[in-house]
Amino acid sequence: MTTLIKGGRVIDPATKTDEVMDILIKDGVIIARGANLLEELESVSDLNKMDGIEDASILMNDEEEIAVSLDEIEEVIDATGNYVMPGLIDLHVHLREPGFEHKETIETGTKAMAKGGFTSVCPMPNTKPATDCVEVVKYIVDKAKEVSPINVLPVGAITVGQFGKELTDIAAMKEAGICAISEDGKSVMNASLYRKSMKLAKELGLAVFAHCEDINMVNGGCVNADAKTKEMGLPGITNSVEDVIVARDILIAKETGTRLHLCHCSTADSVKMVKAAKEEGLPVSAEVCPHHFILTSDDIKTRTDGLGVDSNYKMNPPLRREEDRLAIIAGLKDNTIDLIATDHAPHSAEEKAAQPMWTAPSGITGLETALGLGVTSLVKPGHLTMMEMLEKMTSNPAELYKLPGGSIEVGNPADFVIFNPDEEWTVTDFASKSTNTPFIGEKLYGKVHYTICRGKIIYIDK
Repeated sequence: MTTLIKGGRVIDPATKTDEVMDILIKDGVIIARGANLLEELESVSDLNKMDGIEDASILMNDEEEIAVSLDEIEEVIDATGNYVMPGLIDLHVHLREPGFEHKETIETGTKAMAKGGFTSVCPMPNTKPATDCVEVVKYIVDKAKEVSPINVLPVGAITVGQFGKELTDIAAMKEAGICAISEDGKSVMNASLYRKSMKLAKELGLAVFAHCEDINMVNGGCVNADAKTKEMGLPGITNSVEDVIVARDILIAKETGTRLHLCHCSTADSVKMVKAAKEEGLPVSAEVCPHHFILTSDDIKTRTDGLGVDSNYKMNPPLRREEDRLAIIAGLKDNTIDLIATDHAPHSAEEKAAQPMWTAPSGITGLETALGLGVTSLVKPGHLTMMEMLEKMTSNPAELYKLPGGSIEVGNPADFVIFNPDEEWTVTDFASKSTNTPFIGEKLYGKVHYTICRGKIIYIDK
C-alpha cells in the first residue's frame, strides 16, 4: 500500500528537521520526503506520458530515483496545520496480560497506546505468571502479533517469579524476544545476585531497567514523607528509599559496564546522581513520568464522596515535593534526563477507587494523556521546545535501546503521529480498560488525529 502524508509540519528530532513537507510511504516504509511531492509526481507523470511512458513516474529522492505510479497512491492524508512526528516510544508500560486481564489486556492497552500516539512500547514483567521464561515471553510476543496494532517488545524478569532468589534464563528469553531485563515493581535487594544479572546482561547486549526502591525502608508508606501527607495522617516514603538504590545500581553499572536505565526518577538527588554518572561517562540513562514533573504531594485531593484521600494520587514512587519536581524539569532541560515514559499502570475501579490510600494499588494510566500533558506542562510554559520534548519520546529511546522507529528518515518504518499542538481537549473517554488517573477532567493541549504504524492507520480522530 502507498500513502502520501501531505502538507504537515514535520518535526523529527533525529534529523533536527522542522519544516512543512510531504511524506511518501510504500509497504510500511518511508520512501520519500520533501516539499510538494504530489505536485512533483504529477509533473513527472505528465512528462513521462509525453514520452509515451504510461506505467510509472520517476521521483527523485536524495539523488536516488524511485519509481512510483500515481495510481499506486491509495490514500492521501491532508496534514495541513498539524505536526507530523515520529511515533512515540515508551520504555515503561504495564499491559497486565497474562494474569491481570481485568485491569488491561494486550489488545486494550495497545489500542490506548495508538490513541495516545505511541507506536512502540516495552511492557514490564510483573504479570502473573511473571515474564520470567521463554513460554511467557512467547505468549506476549505471539499475542501482540495477533491483536496489537503497534510494536510490543517485552521486558524479561531478572529473577524467577520476581522473588529475588534465582536468576532467570536471560539468554533464552533474549532469543524469544525480550528487549531488556527488569524487576520492575520492586528492586532485586540481593546486591550480589543483581550484580550477576548485570554481568550477564552486559554479555548478552541487554540493558537493565531499574525500579529503585529499598523495600526495607518503605515501612508501610503510601505517599511521600512530608508535612502535607503527615497532616493527612498517611504513612510516608522518604526520598532515600529511592536514592540509596539509585546509588547502588549506578555503582554496579560502573563496575560491570552494563547499560543501566533508571525508571521513573522522582527525587532531586536521583537527578544529581544521574548527572554525575553521565559526567563520568558511565552507560546510564534515566526517565521521568509526566505525573512527577506536573504534580506534588500538595496536589493530592480528597475523594468527591468524602471517603478520604483520592487513591488516584497514589503511585510508586510517590508524588514528591516541589523542589523535586523542579529538579526533574531542570534535568529534562539540561538533558540529564533522557526519556519521558508513562509507567502506564492500569487498575480496576474496584481495586483503586473503592479502596483507601494505604491499601489501594499504586499507579495511574498514562498512555492517552502523555503527549497532551507534555505539551501543556513542558512546551507551552517554555520549559522545553517541541523538538526537545519529542526527542525524549522518540529518537532517544530508539537510539539508546535499538527500538523500531524514532525518526522520519527515508528507509525507516513508517511510524507516525499526526497531531495539533494548539488544539485543546478534555481528558474523558479512554481506550484503556482502566481509568485510574488524577487527570480526568483536565483540559490539555495537543490533540492526536492520526497514529500510523508500519504504514497502516491504527488510530484516527478527524
